[in-house]
Amino acid sequence: MSTDTASTTPAVRQSTASVPGAWALGLSRGVLELKQFIRKRDAVIFTFAFPVVFLVLFASIFSDDVPEAGVSASQLYAAGMVAAGIMSTSFQSLGISIAIERDEKVLRRLRGTPMPPAAYFLGKVWMVLVTGIAETAVLLLVGATLFDLDLPTTAAKWLAFGWIFVLGITGCALLGIAISSLPRSGSTASSVVVLPFLILQFISGVYIPVGTIPSWLLDISSFFPLKWMCQGFRGIFLPESAAVLEPGGGWEFGRIALVLGAWCVGGLVLCLLTFRWKSRRDG
Repeated sequence: MSTDTASTTPAVRQSTASVPGAWALGLSRGVLELKQFIRKRDAVIFTFAFPVVFLVLFASIFSDDVPEAGVSASQLYAAGMVAAGIMSTSFQSLGISIAIERDEKVLRRLRGTPMPPAAYFLGKVWMVLVTGIAETAVLLLVGATLFDLDLPTTAAKWLAFGWIFVLGITGCALLGIAISSLPRSGSTASSVVVLPFLILQFISGVYIPVGTIPSWLLDISSFFPLKWMCQGFRGIFLPESAAVLEPGGGWEFGRIALVLGAWCVGGLVLCLLTFRWKSRRDG
């Protein structure tokens, strides 16, 4: 008995050692997620074209200079649309795609495999990160080329851009995972996710300058990350003279970091409490 055990133990150990970990599986899953995303041409066009089209429309129609701010309305729209693009590739994309996968029992099948649950979410993170960077690059190119959006010229501003991007996309992604549990079916996911996203864009300073938004609507938007991403990116891409347009009279980078960081923590807790691998009709 002991001889057999001794002879099989090395083989078992070798087999166990060859099993990839959650990080490696998550990276492989991320590559698969990107391939699946790219193959859905309608989703790719909608995700990338929607913010760009709205940026061109609003920035072209409302292009007058803003008094006492030293900027044009086009520059305001360009800065805010960068934030909307990030939320589009994270919150909207995950909220809809995960709900559809749950409804089609993809999540249920994955849960029954040896793949660690963390690998699935890591794959989503990689997909969101790559598409978010690509979307942001496109919007910055359009904003700088067509609407005179000034890109950062100092390392400090690029660093600020980096942490706002990371915290913002993380918080929005977690919020997207959480809201994916609300739709009753995959067919209703778009309605459940797109509607609040559209409302947030109007009350967070993407389409309408924050100075003209009623205070009670602005108070509602301050509970969500989009408003703070918009404010942060305006602080990075616009001159200091434009800070007079903000409700607080300044960019408030410390407060932005605090709110976005809180959303990363709170969003994670919300996901742990609400995420389901099975649809409601599956029990």
